[in-house]
Amino acid sequence: MLGEVESPLNGHDESETLSENVFRRIQAAIVKGEIAPGSKISEPELARTYGISRGPLREAIHRLEGQRLLVRVPHVGARVVSLSHAELIELYEIRESLEGMACRLAAERMTVEEIDELRRVLDTHERDAAFQAGLGYYQQEGDFDFHYRIIQGSGNRTLSQMLCGELYQLVRMYRIQFSNTPNRPRQAFAEHHRILDAIADRDGELAELLMRRHIGASKRNIERHYQAVPDRGEK
Repeated sequence: MLGEVESPLNGHDESETLSENVFRRIQAAIVKGEIAPGSKISEPELARTYGISRGPLREAIHRLEGQRLLVRVPHVGARVVSLSHAELIELYEIRESLEGMACRLAAERMTVEEIDELRRVLDTHERDAAFQAGLGYYQQEGDFDFHYRIIQGSGNRTLSQMLCGELYQLVRMYRIQFSNTPNRPRQAFAEHHRILDAIADRDGELAELLMRRHIGASKRNIERHYQAVPDRGEK
């Protein structure tokens, strides 16, 4: 291939670009459930699917392991994460505590401009076709994510690193998975508005309480799901 006779620097840059591209594509497929939880990861199959060599693919896989979207199973290899009922509840307990704290800090520290931007995020959510049809709520990431914006607005770097870095995509995966529960999208949207109003009023105590209740409601949603569908654990 022509790329193989380029300078080492160009080859390295191209490899990084390929790895980043396939990382984002596999990440999105896992988070959206297009690659099912518990699925075994086949490097040859992924290499063929995404038209990429094994080197950049392995870099992408390593990064996905760092985000806890892939796990290594002895004598099996990499699999898409599939949290048990207990592990998922633990994840939501962490969210309930840490995002509650982030909300309190955001009420104290977010600028008026940041709060206005957060309100515009909710306006965008409300116009989303899936939300209007009652099929789920807006699931874009980063600056378009209500929770992400609040965590960033807390001004606490360690908190942001934990919730917007290490755990972020894993949390998004399960937020999306349970987002189409009947009546939950509208209820969650109303809860978001009440949280935002508390932040705008600089009422950190109320903002924290409302966020904890909001995530607690999602946790109870998950518990009801597992009561209806017995947990088979990880395969």
